Amino acid sequence: MAPFEVYCEYLALKNHFSNPKYDYFKYNKKVRATITSFNKRKDKYFFEKTSRKYKDEEIVNFLVANFVESTSVNQVWIGEIINSGERNYAEWTKRQQSLTYLFKEQSNELFSENELESVFDCSKGHPPVLKMFLGGKISLETLVIYDKIFLFGNTFDKKLLDPVWESVSLKLKKYSPFINIDVFNYRKILRSIINE
Repeated sequence: MAPFEVYCEYLALKNHFSNPKYDYFKYNKKVRATITSFNKRKDKYFFEKTSRKYKDEEIVNFLVANFVESTSVNQVWIGEIINSGERNYAEWTKRQQSLTYLFKEQSNELFSENELESVFDCSKGHPPVLKMFLGGKISLETLVIYDKIFLFGNTFDKKLLDPVWESVSLKLKKYSPFINIDVFNYRKILRSIINE
């Protein structure tokens, strides 16, 4: 991937994770960027470095990993990604490779402390599944898988009207298309954990 293409990927993914109306897949990564504007950037060296260092498919994963880790996507600058990006990408890759194992472990912990009905109950504020995510006991990937199984996101959107859930909800929706799993298989895993 050429440095300018890396820049376009960066802009498209940044837009995807920060703008509720922009969809990376729906708009086929389209962004308004020109070679002229790219050449004027003082940080174009970072895009050149990234383009040399990673294969094409790795570049998208590298950027996704860093946008997902960020608490404020709007503030993410490519220089910052270069500085802490390696660590974020390595941790993200490790999570992708052990997705099933992580899901089992985190589900065991969640359902050992809570009944299925109460896990997604938001009648008294943040439900246990959200509290465990915010407390770092459940990964974003596991939360996405739960949403693919139980479709709780839209219900939470209607019932939880607070900025904490709103930011988690946006991240959940934007990250979901990047997690390609066999939902039926994960349902089976969850059933065996709950019925233990």
